[in-house]
Amino acid sequence: MSSSTSDDVFVPPSPRVAERRSDRVKLRRGLTFLGMTLLMPGSAQVAAGNKRVGRLALRIWAGLWALLLLGGLLALVWRGGMVSLLTYGPTLRVVQVAMIVLGLGWGCLLVDAWRLARPPELARKHRLWFAVLNAVLVFTVVGGLLAASSIVSSQRDLMATVFSGGGDAKAKNGRYNILLMGGDAGKGRTGLRPDSMTVASVDEDTGRTVLFSLPRNMEDVPFPASSPLHKKFPKGYGCKDHSCMLNAVYTYATTHKNLYPGVKDPGAKATAEAIEGATGLKINYYVLVDLKGFQSLVDAVGGINMDITKRLPIGGGPTHPVYGYVEAGKNVHLDGYHALWFARSRSSDSDYARISRQKCVMSAMLNQLNPVTVLTKFNKIAAAGKEIMETNIPTSDLNTLMNLAMKAKAKPIASVAFVPPLIHPGDPDFALIRERVRKKIAAAEAADVAATASPSPVPTDGATPAAKASAKPKSKAKSKSKKPKSASATDDLTSVCSAR
Repeated sequence: MSSSTSDDVFVPPSPRVAERRSDRVKLRRGLTFLGMTLLMPGSAQVAAGNKRVGRLALRIWAGLWALLLLGGLLALVWRGGMVSLLTYGPTLRVVQVAMIVLGLGWGCLLVDAWRLARPPELARKHRLWFAVLNAVLVFTVVGGLLAASSIVSSQRDLMATVFSGGGDAKAKNGRYNILLMGGDAGKGRTGLRPDSMTVASVDEDTGRTVLFSLPRNMEDVPFPASSPLHKKFPKGYGCKDHSCMLNAVYTYATTHKNLYPGVKDPGAKATAEAIEGATGLKINYYVLVDLKGFQSLVDAVGGINMDITKRLPIGGGPTHPVYGYVEAGKNVHLDGYHALWFARSRSSDSDYARISRQKCVMSAMLNQLNPVTVLTKFNKIAAAGKEIMETNIPTSDLNTLMNLAMKAKAKPIASVAFVPPLIHPGDPDFALIRERVRKKIAAAEAADVAATASPSPVPTDGATPAAKASAKPKSKAKSKSKKPKSASATDDLTSVCSAR
C-alpha cells in the first residue's frame, strides 16, 4: 500500500505574495528605464519603445561625447585656438542653441521612459514617488542645460560688447603694456574722466608685472609725433589756466572725434597716446573701468578682503558731507559699496594716497578671483562687465593675456607712482619719468634672470657672477633699512597692500 508525503505537494504562493513580487519587478523595470535614459539617452527606447527614436538619440549622444573628447585633445595641444574658437560669437550661438535643444530632447526622453514603465500598472504606493523622481530628473537635466545655455549667452554678449578689438597684439621689447583707467561719470560731471591711470607692463614670457601710475592732474603731457593731438599741442597738453590736465585729454578727444576717424573711443585712444608720451612705453591695449559701476563688479565676485589701517570717510569734500566710514581692520571683507569708497575716498587723503589704494584694489581682485567664482557667478560678472568695462583687447588675444595673468599671480607686483616728491604734476620732469620706467623694467627683468639662473652662471658680457648677483640683494637691503615715505617710492605692491 502506497502513500504520499507532504514533500510531493506543490503549494502555490498566495495572491498577495505574487502581487508584491510583480510590483517589485515593475518598479525595477521603471527605474532601469530612467537610469538608462539618464546615462545613455535613447537606450530605453531601443529596449522597449520607438527604436528609430532611440537609435537617433544614441547617435547624437555618441557624437556629443566624440566632440567633447576632440575638444579636450585640442585644448591640450592647441589651447590658444580653442580659446579663440570658444570666444567667437557664432560658435557660442551654436553652442547655446545646441544646449537648449539637447535639454528639451533629453527631457522628452525621460518623460517617455516614464511612460514605458507603464505607471498605471505600478503599485499605488510606488506611482507617486516614481512620478516625483521622474519630474526631479527632468527638472535637473533640462534646468541645468538651460542654465548652461544662459551662461553661454552671457559670455557671447560680453565678448561682443566688451572685447571688440582694435589693440596692438605685438609685444613691445618683450612686454605687453596695458593701460588701466578708472573713470568716473558720476552725477554732476560732464562726461567720463579717467581719474586713475596705471600702466601694467607685463613680461611676455614670465608674466612679471610692474605698475606705473600717473596722477590725473599732471600737466603739459606730450603726445607722440604720430598722434593727431601732437599738431594741436606740440609742446604738450597745457593751458594758461592749468585746466589742461592728463584726465582732461579724454574729454578733449571725445569732443573732437574728427581727429580720430573710425576710432571707437577717441578719448581712450588719446589718453593712451598721452601716457605713451609721458612714459616712453608703447601701449598695446587699454581697459577702461567706470567707477560708477565698479560696485556691481565687486558684488558679483562676492567682495574682496583688504587690510586697512586707517578709517576712510565715505563722501566728504567741499559740497558733500561725510556720511559713513570704511573702518580699519585686518582682512576686512569689503562689499562693492565699501570697496568703491576705499578706492575713491580722498576727503581726508591726497590724490596720491588714493592712487596707492586703487592699485591695492586691483591687486586684491587679481589675487582673490578664482575659476570657481567665475563659473558660479559668471552671469553677474558678465552683466557687471558690460556695464562698467570697455577695452580694445580682441577675443583672439584673451588666451595670451589669461596665461600672463596666471603667471603674474605667482610673482610680486612692483609699483611706481609718479607723484610728489618724485614728480610735481604742475611741472613734471618727463625725462625723469622715462628714466625711472626704464630702470624699473630693467630691475624686473633682472629678477627674472636671477630666478632662472644656475648657482654659478657663466657671464656673457664680461661681468663677474658676483657683480651680477650683488644688484638685487643691495636693493633688498635698502628696502629693509628705510621704509618709503611717499606714494612715489618704488615698491613691491604685494607688501604695500598686505600692510594696509
